[in-house]
Amino acid sequence: MFLPTTPAELKKLNWDKLDVILVTGDAYIDSPFIGVSVISRVLTNAGFRVGIIAQPDWQSDTDICRLGEPELFWGISGGCMDSMVANYTATKKKRHEDDLTAGGRNNRRPDRACVVYANLIRQYFKETKPLILGGVEASLRRIAHYDFWSDSIRRSILFDARADVLVYGMAEKAILELARKLRDGQDIKDIGGICYISPTPPHDYIELPAYEKVVTDKKSFSRMFNTFYQNNDPLTGQGLFQQHGPRYLVQNQPQPQLTNEELDNIYALDFVRGVHPSYLAQGKVKAMETIKFSITTHRGCYGECNFCSIGLHEGRTVISRSEKSIIDEVQKLAVLPDFKGYILDVGGSTANMYGIECLKKHTNGACKDQRCLYPRVCSSLKPDHSRQINLLKNLRKINGVKKVFVASGIRYDLLEADKKHCTSYMQELVKHHISGQLKVAPEHAAPGVLKLMGKPQARSLLNFRQIFEKTNHSSGQKQFLTYYFIAAHPGCTEENMRELKSFASRELKTNPRQVQIFTPLPSTYSALMYFTETDPFSGKKIFVEKKMDRKQRQKDIVMEKIN
Repeated sequence: MFLPTTPAELKKLNWDKLDVILVTGDAYIDSPFIGVSVISRVLTNAGFRVGIIAQPDWQSDTDICRLGEPELFWGISGGCMDSMVANYTATKKKRHEDDLTAGGRNNRRPDRACVVYANLIRQYFKETKPLILGGVEASLRRIAHYDFWSDSIRRSILFDARADVLVYGMAEKAILELARKLRDGQDIKDIGGICYISPTPPHDYIELPAYEKVVTDKKSFSRMFNTFYQNNDPLTGQGLFQQHGPRYLVQNQPQPQLTNEELDNIYALDFVRGVHPSYLAQGKVKAMETIKFSITTHRGCYGECNFCSIGLHEGRTVISRSEKSIIDEVQKLAVLPDFKGYILDVGGSTANMYGIECLKKHTNGACKDQRCLYPRVCSSLKPDHSRQINLLKNLRKINGVKKVFVASGIRYDLLEADKKHCTSYMQELVKHHISGQLKVAPEHAAPGVLKLMGKPQARSLLNFRQIFEKTNHSSGQKQFLTYYFIAAHPGCTEENMRELKSFASRELKTNPRQVQIFTPLPSTYSALMYFTETDPFSGKKIFVEKKMDRKQRQKDIVMEKIN
Protein backbone atom coordinates (compact mmCIF):
# COMPACT_ATOMS: atom_id res chain seq x y z
CA MET A 1 0.00 0.00 0.00
CA PHE A 2 1.22 3.48 -0.88
CA LEU A 3 1.52 6.03 1.89
CA PRO A 4 -1.08 8.82 1.88
CA THR A 5 -0.70 11.71 -0.54
CA THR A 6 -4.20 13.24 -0.20
CA PRO A 7 -6.78 13.82 2.56
CA ALA A 8 -8.91 11.03 1.07
CA GLU A 9 -6.04 8.54 1.33
CA LEU A 10 -5.40 9.72 4.88
CA LYS A 11 -9.02 9.05 5.77
CA LYS A 12 -8.86 5.50 4.37
CA LEU A 13 -6.15 4.73 6.91
CA ASN A 14 -8.24 6.25 9.72
CA TRP A 15 -5.45 8.72 10.42
CA ASP A 16 -6.53 12.17 11.53
CA LYS A 17 -2.99 13.58 11.44
CA LEU A 18 0.50 12.76 10.24
CA ASP A 19 3.65 12.64 12.31
CA VAL A 20 5.90 13.35 9.34
CA ILE A 21 5.34 14.82 5.89
CA LEU A 22 8.04 14.13 3.29
CA VAL A 23 8.36 16.54 0.37
CA THR A 24 10.33 15.43 -2.69
CA GLY A 25 11.35 16.68 -6.12
CA ASP A 26 10.67 13.27 -7.71
CA ALA A 27 7.38 11.63 -8.59
CA TYR A 28 6.17 9.32 -5.82
CA ILE A 29 7.81 5.98 -6.53
CA ASP A 30 7.67 3.44 -3.72
CA SER A 31 10.90 1.55 -4.31
CA PRO A 32 14.05 0.67 -2.36
CA PHE A 33 15.97 2.62 -5.03
CA ILE A 34 14.29 5.90 -4.00
CA GLY A 35 15.67 7.63 -0.90
CA VAL A 36 12.43 9.28 0.22
CA SER A 37 10.62 5.94 -0.09
CA VAL A 38 13.26 4.20 2.02
CA ILE A 39 13.01 6.87 4.73
CA SER A 40 9.21 6.71 4.65
CA ARG A 41 9.21 2.92 5.08
CA VAL A 42 11.78 3.03 7.89
CA LEU A 43 9.65 5.56 9.76
CA THR A 44 6.33 3.76 9.21
CA ASN A 45 7.92 0.48 10.25
CA ALA A 46 8.82 2.19 13.54
CA GLY A 47 5.21 3.25 14.07
CA PHE A 48 5.23 6.80 12.71
CA ARG A 49 2.45 8.08 10.45
CA VAL A 50 4.05 9.38 7.25
CA GLY A 51 2.60 11.19 4.24
CA ILE A 52 4.17 12.13 0.90
CA ILE A 53 3.93 15.36 -1.10
CA ALA A 54 5.71 14.71 -4.39
CA GLN A 55 6.69 17.50 -6.77
CA PRO A 56 4.42 20.16 -5.26
CA ASP A 57 3.45 23.26 -7.20
CA TRP A 58 5.89 25.78 -5.74
CA GLN A 59 3.87 28.80 -6.83
CA SER A 60 0.73 28.13 -4.80
CA ASP A 61 -0.52 26.45 -1.62
CA THR A 62 -2.49 23.81 -3.55
CA ASP A 63 -0.12 20.92 -2.92
CA ILE A 64 1.95 21.91 0.08
CA CYS A 65 -1.12 22.46 2.27
CA ARG A 66 -3.17 19.44 1.26
CA LEU A 67 -2.04 17.16 4.11
CA GLY A 68 -2.07 19.85 6.77
CA GLU A 69 0.79 20.24 9.22
CA PRO A 70 2.78 17.32 10.66
CA GLU A 71 2.99 16.61 14.37
CA LEU A 72 6.78 16.12 14.39
CA PHE A 73 8.59 17.46 11.32
CA TRP A 74 8.70 18.16 7.60
CA GLY A 75 11.28 16.15 5.65
CA ILE A 76 12.51 17.87 2.49
CA SER A 77 14.50 16.34 -0.37
CA GLY A 78 15.36 17.59 -3.84
CA GLY A 79 15.00 13.99 -5.04
CA CYS A 80 17.40 11.29 -6.15
CA MET A 81 19.62 13.86 -7.86
CA ASP A 82 20.75 17.38 -7.09
CA SER A 83 18.04 19.48 -8.72
CA MET A 84 20.58 21.56 -10.66
CA VAL A 85 22.09 18.40 -12.15
CA ALA A 86 18.59 17.14 -12.94
CA ASN A 87 17.59 20.42 -14.60
CA TYR A 88 20.72 21.41 -16.55
CA THR A 89 23.35 19.82 -18.77
CA ALA A 90 27.09 20.14 -18.24
CA THR A 91 27.03 23.17 -20.56
CA LYS A 92 24.21 24.76 -18.53
CA LYS A 93 21.47 24.12 -21.07
CA LYS A 94 18.02 23.33 -19.72
CA ARG A 95 17.17 19.63 -19.80
CA HIS A 96 13.85 18.87 -21.47
CA GLU A 97 13.41 15.36 -20.07
CA ASP A 98 13.22 14.01 -16.54
CA ASP A 99 13.19 10.25 -15.96
CA LEU A 100 11.76 10.73 -12.46
CA THR A 101 8.72 12.73 -13.57
CA ALA A 102 5.53 11.23 -14.98
CA GLY A 103 5.36 11.82 -18.72
CA GLY A 104 9.08 12.55 -18.83
CA ARG A 105 8.83 16.32 -19.19
CA ASN A 106 11.19 18.35 -17.02
CA ASN A 107 8.63 20.82 -15.70
CA ARG A 108 7.89 19.65 -12.16
CA ARG A 109 11.18 20.18 -10.32
CA PRO A 110 12.34 23.70 -9.37
CA ASP A 111 15.96 24.77 -9.40
CA ARG A 112 17.47 24.44 -5.90
CA ALA A 113 14.50 22.34 -4.89
CA CYS A 114 15.39 22.01 -1.19
CA VAL A 115 15.52 25.78 -0.79
CA VAL A 116 12.32 26.34 -2.75
CA TYR A 117 10.32 23.69 -0.88
CA ALA A 118 11.54 24.83 2.53
CA ASN A 119 10.64 28.44 1.83
CA LEU A 120 7.29 27.34 0.40
CA ILE A 121 6.48 25.65 3.70
CA ARG A 122 7.59 28.72 5.65
CA GLN A 123 5.32 30.87 3.47
CA TYR A 124 2.15 28.97 4.33
CA PHE A 125 3.01 27.59 7.78
CA LYS A 126 4.54 30.51 9.66
CA GLU A 127 5.33 28.89 13.01
CA THR A 128 5.56 25.28 12.00
CA LYS A 129 7.29 22.11 13.10
CA PRO A 130 11.01 21.64 12.32
CA LEU A 131 12.11 21.55 8.69
CA ILE A 132 14.59 18.72 8.09
CA LEU A 133 16.65 18.67 4.89
CA GLY A 134 17.95 15.37 3.51
CA GLY A 135 18.97 13.59 0.34
CA VAL A 136 21.92 14.08 -1.97
CA GLU A 137 21.27 17.77 -2.72
CA ALA A 138 21.30 18.73 0.94
CA SER A 139 24.08 16.31 1.86
CA LEU A 140 26.57 17.65 -0.69
CA ARG A 141 25.73 21.28 0.02
CA ARG A 142 25.88 21.17 3.80
CA ILE A 143 28.97 23.36 4.16
CA ALA A 144 30.17 26.29 2.04
CA HIS A 145 30.57 24.83 -1.44
CA TYR A 146 31.40 25.69 -5.03
CA ASP A 147 28.26 25.93 -7.15
CA PHE A 148 28.96 25.46 -10.86
CA TRP A 149 25.62 26.85 -12.02
CA SER A 150 26.14 30.26 -10.42
CA ASP A 151 29.95 29.99 -10.61
CA SER A 152 30.20 31.06 -7.00
CA ILE A 153 30.81 29.85 -3.47
CA ARG A 154 27.45 29.39 -1.82
CA ARG A 155 26.90 29.17 1.90
CA SER A 156 25.51 26.06 3.57
CA ILE A 157 22.11 25.17 2.17
CA LEU A 158 20.72 25.29 5.71
CA PHE A 159 20.94 29.08 5.67
CA ASP A 160 19.31 29.59 2.28
CA ALA A 161 16.55 27.09 3.07
CA ARG A 162 15.96 28.53 6.55
CA ALA A 163 15.67 24.93 7.71
CA ASP A 164 16.25 23.66 11.24
CA VAL A 165 18.29 20.50 10.68
CA LEU A 166 20.10 18.80 7.81
CA VAL A 167 20.52 15.02 7.86
CA TYR A 168 23.52 14.02 5.75
CA GLY A 169 24.57 10.79 4.10
CA MET A 170 22.43 7.65 4.18
CA ALA A 171 20.10 8.85 6.87
CA GLU A 172 18.01 5.93 8.14
CA LYS A 173 19.57 5.83 11.61
CA ALA A 174 19.71 9.59 12.07
CA ILE A 175 16.14 10.23 10.91
CA LEU A 176 14.75 7.51 13.16
CA GLU A 177 16.61 8.85 16.19
CA LEU A 178 15.47 12.37 15.34
CA ALA A 179 11.81 11.31 15.02
CA ARG A 180 11.89 9.51 18.35
CA LYS A 181 13.53 12.40 20.17
CA LEU A 182 11.09 14.93 18.75
CA ARG A 183 8.20 12.67 19.76
CA ASP A 184 9.59 12.34 23.28
CA GLY A 185 10.45 16.03 23.64
CA GLN A 186 14.21 15.45 23.88
CA ASP A 187 17.09 17.57 22.63
CA ILE A 188 18.10 16.62 19.09
CA LYS A 189 21.40 18.47 18.79
CA ASP A 190 23.51 15.52 19.93
CA ILE A 191 22.34 13.23 17.11
CA GLY A 192 25.13 11.95 14.89
CA GLY A 193 24.88 12.62 11.16
CA ILE A 194 23.10 15.97 11.39
CA CYS A 195 23.94 19.63 10.83
CA TYR A 196 22.28 22.61 12.47
CA ILE A 197 22.78 26.35 12.93
CA SER A 198 24.00 27.68 16.27
CA PRO A 199 24.61 31.19 17.65
CA THR A 200 27.80 29.94 19.30
CA PRO A 201 30.54 27.50 18.24
CA PRO A 202 30.58 24.05 19.91
CA HIS A 203 33.42 22.87 22.13
CA ASP A 204 35.90 20.24 20.93
CA TYR A 205 34.84 20.47 17.27
CA ILE A 206 37.22 21.28 14.41
CA GLU A 207 36.80 24.78 13.00
CA LEU A 208 36.64 25.13 9.23
CA PRO A 209 37.67 28.40 7.57
CA ALA A 210 34.71 30.79 7.69
CA TYR A 211 32.36 31.19 4.74
CA GLU A 212 33.44 34.80 4.29
CA LYS A 213 37.07 33.65 4.11
CA VAL A 214 36.64 30.85 1.57
CA VAL A 215 34.64 33.11 -0.75
CA THR A 216 37.71 35.25 -1.36
CA ASP A 217 40.63 32.90 -0.64
CA LYS A 218 41.01 29.74 -2.73
CA LYS A 219 43.71 28.31 -0.48
CA SER A 220 41.36 28.58 2.48
CA PHE A 221 38.62 26.93 0.43
CA SER A 222 40.95 24.06 -0.42
CA ARG A 223 41.98 23.66 3.21
CA MET A 224 38.32 23.70 4.24
CA PHE A 225 37.39 20.98 1.77
CA ASN A 226 40.28 18.70 2.73
CA THR A 227 39.32 18.89 6.40
CA PHE A 228 35.66 18.32 5.56
CA TYR A 229 36.42 15.31 3.36
CA GLN A 230 38.68 13.68 5.95
CA ASN A 231 36.00 13.85 8.65
CA ASN A 232 33.19 11.87 7.06
CA ASP A 233 34.13 8.39 8.23
CA PRO A 234 31.85 7.02 11.00
CA LEU A 235 34.81 5.73 13.03
CA THR A 236 37.28 8.59 12.68
CA GLY A 237 35.24 11.64 11.68
CA GLN A 238 35.12 14.52 14.17
CA GLY A 239 32.55 17.25 14.61
CA LEU A 240 33.02 20.37 12.48
CA PHE A 241 31.80 23.95 12.56
CA GLN A 242 32.00 26.86 10.14
CA GLN A 243 31.16 30.48 10.77
CA HIS A 244 28.63 32.12 8.45
CA GLY A 245 28.31 35.76 9.46
CA PRO A 246 27.26 35.96 13.12
CA ARG A 247 26.14 32.31 13.25
CA TYR A 248 27.75 28.90 12.95
CA LEU A 249 27.02 25.82 10.89
CA VAL A 250 27.60 22.78 13.11
CA GLN A 251 28.17 19.30 11.69
CA ASN A 252 28.03 16.50 14.25
CA GLN A 253 30.11 13.36 13.88
CA PRO A 254 28.75 10.87 11.32
CA GLN A 255 26.26 8.22 12.35
CA PRO A 256 27.59 4.66 12.56
CA GLN A 257 27.05 2.83 9.30
CA LEU A 258 24.31 0.27 9.05
CA THR A 259 25.25 -3.29 9.89
CA ASN A 260 24.71 -5.97 7.26
CA GLU A 261 21.65 -7.14 9.19
CA GLU A 262 20.22 -3.62 9.38
CA LEU A 263 20.68 -3.22 5.62
CA ASP A 264 18.91 -6.53 5.05
CA ASN A 265 16.02 -5.36 7.22
CA ILE A 266 15.56 -2.22 5.12
CA TYR A 267 15.28 -4.20 1.90
CA ALA A 268 12.75 -6.51 3.56
CA LEU A 269 10.34 -3.61 4.15
CA ASP A 270 7.00 -3.60 2.38
CA PHE A 271 7.70 -1.54 -0.75
CA VAL A 272 4.98 -1.45 -3.40
CA ARG A 273 7.68 -1.29 -6.10
CA GLY A 274 5.65 0.95 -8.32
CA VAL A 275 4.56 4.47 -9.21
CA HIS A 276 1.63 6.00 -7.34
CA PRO A 277 -1.57 5.43 -9.38
CA SER A 278 -2.34 9.16 -9.48
CA TYR A 279 0.25 9.46 -12.29
CA LEU A 280 -1.44 7.03 -14.68
CA ALA A 281 -3.05 9.76 -16.77
CA GLN A 282 0.21 11.75 -16.96
CA GLY A 283 2.34 9.07 -18.56
CA LYS A 284 5.08 6.68 -17.53
CA VAL A 285 7.91 7.40 -15.13
CA LYS A 286 10.85 6.23 -17.21
CA ALA A 287 13.09 5.41 -14.25
CA MET A 288 10.77 2.56 -13.30
CA GLU A 289 11.75 0.70 -16.47
CA THR A 290 15.22 0.25 -14.99
CA ILE A 291 14.74 0.06 -11.24
CA LYS A 292 11.60 -2.04 -10.85
CA PHE A 293 13.34 -5.31 -11.64
CA SER A 294 16.83 -4.43 -10.46
CA ILE A 295 18.56 -5.36 -7.20
CA THR A 296 20.91 -3.36 -4.99
CA THR A 297 23.45 -5.74 -3.47
CA HIS A 298 25.51 -3.27 -1.45
CA ARG A 299 26.05 0.34 -0.42
CA GLY A 300 29.08 2.57 -0.44
CA CYS A 301 32.08 2.86 -2.73
CA TYR A 302 35.81 2.88 -2.07
CA GLY A 303 36.68 3.79 -5.65
CA GLU A 304 36.88 7.47 -4.65
CA CYS A 305 36.95 8.86 -8.18
CA ASN A 306 37.58 12.56 -7.69
CA PHE A 307 34.60 13.63 -9.82
CA CYS A 308 32.11 11.36 -8.02
CA SER A 309 30.02 12.07 -4.92
CA ILE A 310 28.98 8.49 -4.06
CA GLY A 311 31.76 7.89 -1.53
CA LEU A 312 30.95 11.10 0.30
CA HIS A 313 27.20 10.46 0.39
CA GLU A 314 27.00 6.68 0.80
CA GLY A 315 30.33 6.22 2.55
CA ARG A 316 33.73 4.83 1.59
CA THR A 317 33.07 1.50 3.30
CA VAL A 318 31.05 -1.06 1.34
CA ILE A 319 28.24 -2.75 3.25
CA SER A 320 26.91 -5.86 1.53
CA ARG A 321 23.55 -7.51 1.95
CA SER A 322 23.35 -11.20 2.79
CA GLU A 323 22.76 -13.67 0.00
CA LYS A 324 19.47 -14.68 1.65
CA SER A 325 18.22 -11.09 1.66
CA ILE A 326 18.97 -10.69 -2.05
CA ILE A 327 17.41 -14.04 -2.96
CA ASP A 328 14.29 -13.17 -0.95
CA GLU A 329 13.95 -9.90 -2.88
CA VAL A 330 14.34 -11.60 -6.26
CA GLN A 331 11.70 -14.14 -5.25
CA LYS A 332 9.33 -11.26 -4.45
CA LEU A 333 9.97 -9.76 -7.89
CA ALA A 334 9.51 -13.10 -9.62
CA VAL A 335 5.85 -13.38 -8.57
CA LEU A 336 4.84 -9.87 -9.66
CA PRO A 337 2.31 -10.01 -12.52
CA ASP A 338 4.40 -7.90 -14.90
CA PHE A 339 7.69 -9.75 -14.28
CA LYS A 340 8.94 -11.26 -17.54
CA GLY A 341 11.78 -13.29 -16.08
CA TYR A 342 14.57 -10.73 -16.37
CA ILE A 343 16.48 -9.13 -13.49
CA LEU A 344 17.91 -6.06 -15.21
CA ASP A 345 20.76 -5.42 -12.78
CA VAL A 346 22.36 -6.94 -9.72
CA GLY A 347 24.87 -4.51 -8.29
CA GLY A 348 25.48 -1.11 -6.79
CA SER A 349 27.72 1.85 -7.53
CA THR A 350 30.16 -0.79 -8.81
CA ALA A 351 28.83 -4.31 -9.24
CA ASN A 352 31.94 -6.24 -8.27
CA MET A 353 32.52 -4.53 -4.93
CA TYR A 354 29.87 -6.83 -3.47
CA GLY A 355 31.30 -8.80 -0.56
CA ILE A 356 34.75 -7.21 -0.87
CA GLU A 357 35.97 -4.90 1.88
CA CYS A 358 39.09 -4.23 3.91
CA LEU A 359 38.78 -5.71 7.39
CA LYS A 360 40.83 -2.86 8.86
CA LYS A 361 38.05 -0.40 8.03
CA HIS A 362 35.66 -2.09 10.43
CA THR A 363 37.90 -1.22 13.37
CA ASN A 364 40.00 1.73 12.17
CA GLY A 365 37.80 3.42 9.58
CA ALA A 366 38.84 4.41 6.06
CA CYS A 367 42.48 5.44 5.72
CA LYS A 368 43.11 9.18 5.62
CA ASP A 369 46.46 8.99 3.85
CA GLN A 370 45.75 6.45 1.11
CA ARG A 371 42.96 5.03 -1.03
CA CYS A 372 41.78 1.48 -1.57
CA LEU A 373 42.15 1.39 -5.37
CA TYR A 374 44.30 4.35 -6.36
CA PRO A 375 47.05 4.57 -7.51
CA ARG A 376 46.93 0.77 -7.18
CA VAL A 377 44.80 -1.77 -5.34
CA CYS A 378 45.87 -1.73 -1.69
CA SER A 379 47.43 -4.95 -0.40
CA SER A 380 45.11 -4.84 2.63
CA LEU A 381 41.96 -5.08 0.50
CA LYS A 382 42.43 -8.69 -0.69
CA PRO A 383 39.75 -8.86 -3.42
CA ASP A 384 37.74 -12.08 -3.50
CA HIS A 385 34.91 -12.37 -6.03
CA SER A 386 33.82 -15.84 -4.91
CA ARG A 387 30.92 -14.50 -2.86
CA GLN A 388 29.43 -12.69 -5.85
CA ILE A 389 30.03 -15.67 -8.12
CA ASN A 390 28.09 -17.86 -5.70
CA LEU A 391 25.31 -15.28 -5.44
CA LEU A 392 24.88 -15.04 -9.21
CA LYS A 393 24.75 -18.82 -9.56
CA ASN A 394 22.02 -19.07 -6.93
CA LEU A 395 19.98 -16.24 -8.44
CA ARG A 396 19.87 -18.11 -11.75
CA LYS A 397 18.20 -21.06 -10.00
CA ILE A 398 15.17 -19.10 -8.76
CA ASN A 399 11.86 -20.18 -10.26
CA GLY A 400 10.61 -17.74 -12.85
CA VAL A 401 14.00 -16.12 -13.46
CA LYS A 402 15.22 -16.48 -17.03
CA LYS A 403 18.20 -14.14 -16.98
CA VAL A 404 20.09 -12.06 -14.42
CA PHE A 405 22.07 -9.13 -15.81
CA VAL A 406 24.99 -7.25 -14.28
CA ALA A 407 24.53 -3.77 -15.73
CA SER A 408 26.09 -1.58 -13.03
CA GLY A 409 29.56 -1.74 -14.53
CA ILE A 410 32.64 -3.17 -12.85
CA ARG A 411 36.03 -1.97 -11.61
CA TYR A 412 38.45 -3.86 -13.79
CA ASP A 413 41.44 -2.99 -11.59
CA LEU A 414 39.67 -4.62 -8.64
CA LEU A 415 38.95 -7.72 -10.71
CA GLU A 416 42.50 -7.92 -12.04
CA ALA A 417 43.83 -7.86 -8.46
CA ASP A 418 41.84 -11.01 -7.63
CA LYS A 419 44.26 -13.53 -9.12
CA LYS A 420 42.33 -16.52 -7.81
CA HIS A 421 38.86 -15.67 -9.12
CA CYS A 422 39.44 -13.26 -12.00
CA THR A 423 39.00 -15.88 -14.71
CA SER A 424 36.02 -17.64 -13.11
CA TYR A 425 34.25 -14.32 -12.48
CA MET A 426 34.71 -13.26 -16.09
CA GLN A 427 33.40 -16.62 -17.25
CA GLU A 428 30.29 -16.15 -15.13
CA LEU A 429 29.65 -12.69 -16.55
CA VAL A 430 30.31 -13.56 -20.17
CA LYS A 431 28.30 -16.79 -20.18
CA HIS A 432 25.33 -15.74 -18.09
CA HIS A 433 25.09 -12.08 -17.07
CA ILE A 434 25.79 -9.75 -19.99
CA SER A 435 23.17 -8.56 -22.46
CA GLY A 436 25.63 -8.31 -25.33
CA GLN A 437 27.82 -5.64 -23.75
CA LEU A 438 29.56 -4.90 -20.47
CA LYS A 439 29.96 -1.35 -19.17
CA VAL A 440 33.35 -0.11 -18.03
CA ALA A 441 34.34 3.46 -17.23
CA PRO A 442 38.01 4.18 -17.95
CA GLU A 443 36.98 7.88 -18.36
CA HIS A 444 40.20 8.80 -20.18
CA ALA A 445 43.56 7.55 -21.43
CA ALA A 446 45.96 10.47 -20.89
CA PRO A 447 48.10 9.66 -17.81
CA GLY A 448 47.94 13.16 -16.32
CA VAL A 449 44.16 13.39 -16.66
CA LEU A 450 43.65 9.92 -15.18
CA LYS A 451 45.80 10.92 -12.22
CA LEU A 452 43.66 13.99 -11.58
CA MET A 453 40.53 11.85 -11.85
CA GLY A 454 41.88 9.27 -9.43
CA LYS A 455 41.43 6.52 -12.04
CA PRO A 456 43.75 3.61 -12.93
CA GLN A 457 46.14 4.05 -15.82
CA ALA A 458 45.29 2.76 -19.30
CA ARG A 459 47.44 -0.37 -18.96
CA SER A 460 44.94 -1.78 -16.47
CA LEU A 461 42.13 -1.33 -19.00
CA LEU A 462 44.12 -3.05 -21.74
CA ASN A 463 44.87 -5.99 -19.45
CA PHE A 464 41.17 -6.32 -18.66
CA ARG A 465 40.21 -6.06 -22.33
CA GLN A 466 42.57 -8.92 -23.11
CA ILE A 467 40.99 -11.07 -20.37
CA PHE A 468 37.50 -10.21 -21.59
CA GLU A 469 38.26 -11.07 -25.21
CA LYS A 470 39.97 -14.31 -24.25
CA THR A 471 36.96 -15.33 -22.16
CA ASN A 472 34.61 -14.41 -24.99
CA HIS A 473 36.55 -16.55 -27.43
CA SER A 474 36.78 -19.57 -25.14
CA SER A 475 33.07 -19.34 -24.33
CA GLY A 476 31.97 -18.98 -27.93
CA GLN A 477 30.33 -15.64 -27.17
CA LYS A 478 30.25 -12.37 -29.09
CA GLN A 479 30.04 -9.87 -26.27
CA PHE A 480 31.34 -6.31 -26.36
CA LEU A 481 32.74 -3.72 -23.99
CA THR A 482 31.06 -0.32 -23.79
CA TYR A 483 33.46 2.41 -22.69
CA TYR A 484 32.46 5.58 -20.85
CA PHE A 485 34.63 8.69 -21.11
CA ILE A 486 34.68 12.24 -19.73
CA ALA A 487 35.63 15.39 -21.62
CA ALA A 488 36.83 18.68 -20.12
CA HIS A 489 37.77 17.36 -16.68
CA PRO A 490 40.18 19.71 -14.86
CA GLY A 491 43.63 19.23 -16.36
CA CYS A 492 42.24 17.98 -19.68
CA THR A 493 43.17 19.82 -22.88
CA GLU A 494 42.10 19.37 -26.48
CA GLU A 495 45.40 17.63 -27.10
CA ASN A 496 44.52 15.16 -24.33
CA MET A 497 41.23 14.45 -26.10
CA ARG A 498 43.09 13.75 -29.33
CA GLU A 499 45.29 11.40 -27.34
CA LEU A 500 42.16 9.66 -26.05
CA LYS A 501 40.73 9.46 -29.56
CA SER A 502 43.92 7.89 -30.86
CA PHE A 503 44.04 5.43 -27.95
CA ALA A 504 40.42 4.37 -28.48
CA SER A 505 40.98 3.81 -32.18
CA ARG A 506 44.37 2.13 -31.91
CA GLU A 507 44.02 0.04 -28.74
CA LEU A 508 40.29 -0.38 -28.19
CA LYS A 509 39.33 -0.57 -31.88
CA THR A 510 36.31 1.63 -31.26
CA ASN A 511 34.85 5.04 -31.99
CA PRO A 512 33.68 6.35 -28.59
CA ARG A 513 29.97 7.06 -28.32
CA GLN A 514 29.49 7.32 -24.56
CA VAL A 515 31.20 10.62 -23.82
CA GLN A 516 29.94 13.16 -21.30
CA ILE A 517 31.20 16.62 -20.49
CA PHE A 518 32.46 16.97 -16.93
CA THR A 519 30.09 18.52 -14.39
CA PRO A 520 31.64 19.88 -11.15
CA LEU A 521 29.40 18.28 -8.53
CA PRO A 522 29.28 20.04 -5.16
CA SER A 523 31.68 18.71 -2.53
CA THR A 524 33.91 16.66 -4.83
CA TYR A 525 37.65 16.97 -5.33
CA SER A 526 37.16 17.60 -9.04
CA ALA A 527 34.88 20.56 -8.27
CA LEU A 528 37.63 21.83 -5.97
CA MET A 529 40.09 21.57 -8.88
CA TYR A 530 37.66 23.32 -11.20
CA PHE A 531 37.21 26.27 -8.86
CA THR A 532 40.82 26.67 -7.68
CA GLU A 533 42.51 25.62 -10.97
CA THR A 534 44.95 23.74 -8.76
CA ASP A 535 45.76 20.09 -8.14
CA PRO A 536 44.83 19.79 -4.44
CA PHE A 537 47.23 16.88 -3.92
CA SER A 538 50.36 18.50 -5.35
CA GLY A 539 49.49 22.19 -5.08
CA LYS A 540 50.43 22.73 -8.74
CA LYS A 541 48.37 24.91 -11.07
CA ILE A 542 46.44 23.04 -13.76
CA PHE A 543 44.59 23.98 -16.92
CA VAL A 544 40.81 24.08 -16.53
CA GLU A 545 38.53 24.56 -19.52
CA LYS A 546 35.68 26.86 -18.48
CA LYS A 547 34.34 28.04 -21.83
CA MET A 548 31.23 26.08 -22.75
CA ASP A 549 31.94 25.98 -26.48
CA ARG A 550 35.47 24.68 -25.84
CA LYS A 551 34.11 21.99 -23.52
CA GLN A 552 31.81 20.88 -26.32
CA ARG A 553 34.77 20.95 -28.68
CA GLN A 554 36.65 18.51 -26.43
CA LYS A 555 33.73 16.11 -26.62
CA ASP A 556 33.42 16.55 -30.37
CA ILE A 557 37.10 15.73 -30.88
CA VAL A 558 36.79 12.27 -29.38
CA MET A 559 33.45 11.63 -31.10
CA GLU A 560 34.95 12.45 -34.50
CA LYS A 561 32.87 15.52 -35.22
CA ILE A 562 36.01 17.60 -35.70
CA ASN A 563 39.70 16.87 -36.25
